[in-house]
Amino acid sequence: NELSTHLRDHIAWERNTVWKDMMNIERLANNAKRQDLIENQNDFLEKPLQQVGHWDTLPGGIWLLLKSPAIIKFISITTIFILLLKYLIFFEDPLEQNCFAILVYASLLWATETLPLFVTSLFIPFLIVILPVLKDPKDGTTPMDTVSASQFILSTMWSSVIMLLLGGFTLAAALSKYNIAKMLSTYILASAGTNPAIILLTNMFVALFVSMWVSNVASPVLCYSIIQPILRTLPSSSSYTKSLILGIALASNVGGMSSPIASPQNIFAFGLMEPTPSWGEWFIVSIPVSIICILSIWILLIVTFPPDSKVKILRLHASKDTFTATQWFVTLTSIGTILLWCFSNQLSGVFGEMGIISIIPILLFFGTGVLSTEDFNNFMWTIVILAMGGSTLGKAVSNCGLLFTIAEHIKVMIEGKALFVIVLIFGAGIITMATFVSHTVAAMILVPLMGEIGQHLPEDHSRLLIMITALLSSAAMGLPTSGFPNVTAISMTDEVGVRYLNVGNFISRGVPSSLFCYFTVVTVGYLLLRLILF
Repeated sequence: NELSTHLRDHIAWERNTVWKDMMNIERLANNAKRQDLIENQNDFLEKPLQQVGHWDTLPGGIWLLLKSPAIIKFISITTIFILLLKYLIFFEDPLEQNCFAILVYASLLWATETLPLFVTSLFIPFLIVILPVLKDPKDGTTPMDTVSASQFILSTMWSSVIMLLLGGFTLAAALSKYNIAKMLSTYILASAGTNPAIILLTNMFVALFVSMWVSNVASPVLCYSIIQPILRTLPSSSSYTKSLILGIALASNVGGMSSPIASPQNIFAFGLMEPTPSWGEWFIVSIPVSIICILSIWILLIVTFPPDSKVKILRLHASKDTFTATQWFVTLTSIGTILLWCFSNQLSGVFGEMGIISIIPILLFFGTGVLSTEDFNNFMWTIVILAMGGSTLGKAVSNCGLLFTIAEHIKVMIEGKALFVIVLIFGAGIITMATFVSHTVAAMILVPLMGEIGQHLPEDHSRLLIMITALLSSAAMGLPTSGFPNVTAISMTDEVGVRYLNVGNFISRGVPSSLFCYFTVVTVGYLLLRLILF
């Protein structure tokens, strides 16, 4: 009877899968034809611009440019930038005023994505040198000459933070390429049974665990590939399908706070803390906070997306493939690198900065041919450039004294208030801003400011405020554009091209989830940080 039941279910699943695969192939073919049509239309639209040398077509070309929303946004933001430079003067020091204008300009370009994020990051050092912004360190008042300024600002673009980012990408590439992360994840999911609620919770914790070591950018992609057999047996309109996809996305956001290499904002914040915390100190705070956040989001999804009793979920089977010598090599190298990162403070006499440790997996994986040049080219270089731009902007804001001036003004506003009240007030602002702009951009703007504010408190709490800022940046998940996991989730479609989720799903579940995480970070996270003397 069991064999008969299993065979019937298996045949139904295979028939359903084959049908959806055929529909997917057909959809891809239609997309290719549609793309050809779009390209032909673009060629037609571009003809007047290509003939711009003829006076009779010039007005048409200008009209096409002015109708572009991106051009309108860029002109509007640049106008604000020029007004801040010449007319809207907020600071007595002209270098500070120039830096403030660049800060607002970069923030608006990042927030609206008028230009690609990495292009804005590369625009920053150009503006810093041309305006100028930097002060000569000898007297701290006169502008630095352009040669010295360009040498200084370009040298800040490559740092230990960037090397840590490349080390994380290297581990993620190796673990994904040789299916190590997928094999481990399927082994865990195979033991979850067929209870929908337990499967949802297990997938969320798998997403958290993968985010911790492979980054929360790659985590949802990996987890969605693992649950494809489940998604194929469920109708796309099923509430459980929505909760499963949304749960992985929200859990990956929470996973972004779980380790120093889990997200770009963590790496950026980690590099600005003085002294740099150990990985153990980070885990003491991040792991309890992450677990509480995951459980609260899971309860929210179970309540708002009650599983349909008619939905039948097939059990996932663990991979029975044995580990190859290459997989063991990748696993042991990854574990060894992570352990060295964990004890980097104790090993500073050997390796110096933590970024030097990142060279070990790069050397071993690329030097032995485990990873190829193509894998290196496939790194998320836009994220690297984005981190470089944030680091450059932070150095400029600190060098010219703007950060100190703003922190002094804020100090007057918060003078006499308890540290916990400061965390509550600024925490709400951080999570609000990170909801509307990407987590990484919000962290790059706010982390240096929070560090400076912490230094000007009666007792130095800069590390605590930087850590709170990094955690809350990952906790913002109210919109589809709030983070990489949300963007991945909203783009998930079934085999016939229908999206599983809509914007309303994110707002109705993501906003409460953000609030749960906010209260967890500012209470449990704050208490744990105080216990370890941050």
